Amino acid sequence: MDNSQRILDQPLPIPISQPKKKRTSLLSFFSKVSWKLRLRNQEPLKNMFFILAEKARDPNAKKRHLAMKSLGTMACEAPDQVRKHKKMMLDLLVYGLYDPVSSEVIYESVKTLTVILAKIQGKCLGSFFIDITLQTRTLLDDDNDSVRYSAFILFGQLAAFAGKKWKNFFTNQVKQTQDSLLTHLQDRNPHVAKACKTTFQACSPYLKLKKDCTFQSEEDQRNSKLCRQLSHYHPELLQFFYANKIL
Repeated sequence: MDNSQRILDQPLPIPISQPKKKRTSLLSFFSKVSWKLRLRNQEPLKNMFFILAEKARDPNAKKRHLAMKSLGTMACEAPDQVRKHKKMMLDLLVYGLYDPVSSEVIYESVKTLTVILAKIQGKCLGSFFIDITLQTRTLLDDDNDSVRYSAFILFGQLAAFAGKKWKNFFTNQVKQTQDSLLTHLQDRNPHVAKACKTTFQACSPYLKLKKDCTFQSEEDQRNSKLCRQLSHYHPELLQFFYANKIL
């Protein structure tokens, strides 16, 4: 978890460069959001959630993007209030994860989810855990470097917060994600590769083999492939797995 926290503290790569006019518009918008947050004792923050909820589902992708960015601002500036409206917040962010056209909306949704999950320590996610896990898995292979980076961070957090309730489900998800984890250890973006390595370690308990098999199953074959690739590219990870009796 220490490694995960350190990598979360690093600034994320900027996903898409924005024209000067749009950046000015964004700065103006967020200065208003921050001003309203400072006055949250005079005006219920929940009213702002309703406004952002409407914007988060707007047909205009730019408005959806601004809404997700504003939710991220709220998560950082008013965490106590956000906890009170956690379900509404998670619903909006999961909606953003599945945005059909905008990588900016998806990126902001994933990034804000990493902030919120860290603040609530993954507690009381309910069925949101399944929705977030399934979509985050698909984003690990996204073409956008920043989306991949934040998706690996989020997937590593989910590994820590699965608990007993979602252990079997998440174990299955990790096994299906193993090829992506191996691939992105050599990601063209060094930040993504580092995030992948940290997430691989976080997911390692879910890769443990059953010892009662008397024949080489499909799982055994995957494990042999894993050992060969780690031995060649990342011997330190292989040593970590052996030391923790994962392989």
